[in-house]
Amino acid sequence: MKRRALLSLAALGALAACNLAPPYSEPPSAVPERFDSQGDAPGARAATEIEWHEFFGDPQLKFLIGQALAHNRDLVASVARVEQVRALYRIQGAERLPQLSVGASATRSKTPLATLDPGLGPADASFTFNQYNVQAAVSSFELDFWGRVANLTEAARRRFLATVEAERALRLSLIANVAATYYAILAGREGVELAEHTLTARRYALEIAQLRLDAGVIPVADFEQAAILVSQAEAQLAELRRSTEQLNNRLMVLVGGPTGTPLPPGRSIADAGQLGTIAAGLPSDLLRRRPDILQAEQQLRAADADIGAARAAYFPRIALTGAFGYVSPEVGSLLNSSNQLWSLSGSLVQPIFDAGRRDAQVSQTQARREELVALYQRTVQTAFTEVSDALIARRRLQEQIAAQEQTVEAQQRLSETAELRYQNGIAIYLEVVDAKRNEFSAEQQLIQLRAAALQNGVSLYVALGGGA
Repeated sequence: MKRRALLSLAALGALAACNLAPPYSEPPSAVPERFDSQGDAPGARAATEIEWHEFFGDPQLKFLIGQALAHNRDLVASVARVEQVRALYRIQGAERLPQLSVGASATRSKTPLATLDPGLGPADASFTFNQYNVQAAVSSFELDFWGRVANLTEAARRRFLATVEAERALRLSLIANVAATYYAILAGREGVELAEHTLTARRYALEIAQLRLDAGVIPVADFEQAAILVSQAEAQLAELRRSTEQLNNRLMVLVGGPTGTPLPPGRSIADAGQLGTIAAGLPSDLLRRRPDILQAEQQLRAADADIGAARAAYFPRIALTGAFGYVSPEVGSLLNSSNQLWSLSGSLVQPIFDAGRRDAQVSQTQARREELVALYQRTVQTAFTEVSDALIARRRLQEQIAAQEQTVEAQQRLSETAELRYQNGIAIYLEVVDAKRNEFSAEQQLIQLRAAALQNGVSLYVALGGGA
């Protein structure tokens, strides 16, 4: 009998293989055939093949990124969310298997015979009853003929995988934010150094102007122009210090607090070894690289499973309950075959009228899938735009830097010429003021362009789904 019951359960389980979920199909996305890869260096590798500690060449930056990945509060919260969704997936997955419980009980009762029948014996006579029971039971277990439970489990699994990709996207975003902030600080520090050097030179020039004014060699207007240069340099220095100190505070939040250890030496912003070389690759590769695209895909697959679960509600839900054990008034004979008991029952529930509830549930899941298709396509479009923008910026920033370096050299020569013209009495001091102001502005702009190129390099690495 037990053998036939087990065979029946196996046959029913084999039948429970129907899946009403729509097959997954990748939504169409209008993507270009190739990216503009003119800026690719020879031997460049795909971003996903380069771990972040290989991509970044600055020891100080690598240390800070490592601290951020270990201590950033947002990332810690993201990891916790992954574990929550993993647990929900395991809980849902447990519904696909029967829940087996084992129990044992012992009962001893005493009943006066007079309460049963006054004629059974003396008034003080009683009846003592013992009962011992041990059994294993299967609670109500749904036979998943229509794939309802399987699809709910699949939906939970896909949402877990989507959360994993979301955590990876956050890691990439954190790396990018730390690097971008670090390069902004680096530019700020070099800008401060330049401003300090400029201020020292202008203060010295002001002292000379004061001596020449006292000697009656120059007019008051020339002295005032020299004083204006000093005050402008002081204001610019204060602004650079303010912005750099605030960036330091932001970086501290990103890395999760003070490091507590001395930082390794960093590299100059003009150092060619700041970043590794990466290749643009093919646009189609993004669909397999970008964590945000993979996250959107997993959410779409979960929506397909939800549709299958909603469709299964149109069909009957069949459940089994079973128990097997022994019961005896004596402990010694409890496990005798004559004291064996078992039960097996089934139930079938088929809603007849629900005022369109099941229709609405299916419609809701289908509409949700349509929404996720649009979100997936938008995510893909955003990814291609980010890569394309970063590739354009890579090439154009290189051109800007080259042009700005020439501008700085020309401004330096112009400043020297203006100084000589003024000393020889050929030009007024206002010409010197303009030349020095333009020189300082050109040098600061060059620093900012170099920082922007580094930040764009990081953006390209992340946009291509760089390894994290």
